[in-house]
Amino acid sequence: MAQTFDDIRLLRIQYLRGPNIWTYRPALEVWLDLGALEDYPSNRLPGLTERLTAWLPALREHHCGVGERGGFLQRLQEGTWCGHILEHVVIELLNLAGMPTGFGQTRSTSQHGVYRMVFRARDEQVARMALVQGHRLLMAAINDQPFDVAAAVARVRTEVDERYLGPSTACIVTAATERGIPHIRLNDGNLVQLGYGARQRRIWTAESEFTSAIAEGIACHKDLTKSLLQSCGVPIPEGRVVHSPEEAWEAAQDIGLPVVVKPSDGNHGRGVTLDLHERESIEAAFHVAQPEGSEVMVERYIPGSEHRLLVVGSKVVAAARGEVVCITGNGTSTVAELIDTQLNSDPRRGYEEEYPLELIDVRSNRAVQLELQRQGLDADAVPAAGRQVVVQRNGNVAVDCTDEVHPEVAYTAALAAKVVGLDIAGIDLVAQDIARPLREQGGAIVEVNAGPGLLMHLKPAVGAPQPVGQAIVEHLFPSDDAHAPAGRIPVVGVAGSRNTALIARLVAWLLHLSGRHTGLACRAGLFLDRRRVDAADSAHWEAAHRLLVNKMVQAAVIESDARAILRDGLAYDRCQVGVVTDMEGAQDLPEYDIQEREQMVKVLRTQVDVVLPEGAAVLHAADPLVAGLAPLCDGSVVLYAQDPTLEVIVQHRAHDHGRAVLLRQGHVVLATGSHEQVLGTLAELCFGRNAVVPDTEALLAAIGAAWALDISPDLISAGIKTFEPALPLAEIASARV
Repeated sequence: MAQTFDDIRLLRIQYLRGPNIWTYRPALEVWLDLGALEDYPSNRLPGLTERLTAWLPALREHHCGVGERGGFLQRLQEGTWCGHILEHVVIELLNLAGMPTGFGQTRSTSQHGVYRMVFRARDEQVARMALVQGHRLLMAAINDQPFDVAAAVARVRTEVDERYLGPSTACIVTAATERGIPHIRLNDGNLVQLGYGARQRRIWTAESEFTSAIAEGIACHKDLTKSLLQSCGVPIPEGRVVHSPEEAWEAAQDIGLPVVVKPSDGNHGRGVTLDLHERESIEAAFHVAQPEGSEVMVERYIPGSEHRLLVVGSKVVAAARGEVVCITGNGTSTVAELIDTQLNSDPRRGYEEEYPLELIDVRSNRAVQLELQRQGLDADAVPAAGRQVVVQRNGNVAVDCTDEVHPEVAYTAALAAKVVGLDIAGIDLVAQDIARPLREQGGAIVEVNAGPGLLMHLKPAVGAPQPVGQAIVEHLFPSDDAHAPAGRIPVVGVAGSRNTALIARLVAWLLHLSGRHTGLACRAGLFLDRRRVDAADSAHWEAAHRLLVNKMVQAAVIESDARAILRDGLAYDRCQVGVVTDMEGAQDLPEYDIQEREQMVKVLRTQVDVVLPEGAAVLHAADPLVAGLAPLCDGSVVLYAQDPTLEVIVQHRAHDHGRAVLLRQGHVVLATGSHEQVLGTLAELCFGRNAVVPDTEALLAAIGAAWALDISPDLISAGIKTFEPALPLAEIASARV
């Protein structure tokens, strides 16, 4: 009888919310104990490879460390440990659930059979569900037990659908990421902050912070929208609000047949019935429209195809055309069966937001039922072979026609958005030919929509996808804006254990004196300029996050120690300046399997890894481990030390005019290559009115950070002399209370 193994124990699970020792991106780290499986690599578990590849065939595509297709399969056959296998199983479940994840690592620890496994995790709850299902799948494969893979994938997909950004919001966030603009999700839905502090912009799906509530309110009232458009010369169909089926028929006679009956404030084409000629159909259409909106409108019918034009910042950036949806009878199948086989089988159709077209439920869709009734049919009717049956006349906008739009049509659409007051708008118009002016063909704008869906432009049924996310990001962060980089404020990260709170406070003071509203998160508390808003230790992720979402903050200084990086990661994706003071503290981190000073390098290098290309790392040159981080920096490097003769400083200055802050005969010197500028003597550079003598290394580190921020030497000198290292007595008293 085959041996049955106990479950792999998941000892600790922690979500790393920002850049960490593994990756620049959020990740889920899992500490696991293989137990008896430590002595059983995959090549000693009969049938494991075959079962895994049968359940998850795409595992054959995983490159793993081999670096080529089939690499992971090769590792399975040669023998790899179950922690590594679990990593790949979880990644594949995420791939199958629609959240592609390419990053994962598994490393042994100093404890026998205990491993640290990590994988990329855009959302914590999705990652945890994938871990649970992957763990169950792997144990079933090891013990040769049945497992429902489809159900496991469905559970993960449900978490993805419930928790991840919708497709419209996601495409904007992706476009921002491509431009190097950070993002912060502000709720469980689609409210997202792009950028940090005072340089942020907010979006909610396809609405921005520039989308006014007044404009949105106008767009929701179609009758008001039409009156405003008409006053500005925009062609619209004649129409009015009605309150009963009888009134709808009277309005249709006054306007002239055929007409359209629709809700006054609906969306997605729901409740809209087109090309109505008869009283019975018009009165029936009233009942279809009434549940979909607050009021019902009757409008003159405009012949032609429906179109959706997306206007962003006064420009048409995408256009799509609708199709009349039909089925073809075969003489044996009912209408309902034909809809399922000919229409709902289309992979573009689905109930979730990710699908550009909706599934058609003839049993519940009253508009479809009415359309069929007009043709003498119902859901159970059997159309003759070859008969074309119209199912829907609207709501199927999926053919890209961006390149066909006539300039006058684009101008009219942009004018309509401007009249309503929307910076991002979906303009619905009807035209026989979008390549001709509207007036010469009797076309008209029928609706102006706030918060338009973008999926029809991202996944058109016919034609090329349009870069609508990029257009919205360009609208929010114009490329010609003098402020660079887009969406970023100066962020200074201070990591280490020696006087890091003092360094952070001094740098924040110097930034404040340079004219920026500065936020500070350090062990001494949370500060906005000179005001301490929280006296608790704030050298952690949550406090830093509070600064980055604050619209008043024009610069942020954030202290992080090794424990904070290991527990949560950094709160920011990149920084302007990263300071590392030392590699001490290994003795305090046994729960992270850190025992030696050299292991701290992997932790604190995170601070250097995130420095922007136009930024700088400020490193303590007297510590070889700290100075050794210099090659990891994407930006420049500023070294600091009391000894100007250190070989690392001499070589740094000789190479590409490297910068250093050092002491020479009691003077603080700013050195660039062979050039030296004296900032002042140590005796002069004392803190505050009581001339407190600072810790020399902390002083040099803060000066290096300020210099890297392009704060002038004169202001640095003056700022040091006016900095008060002791907190005001009133603040100390409030902290005690």
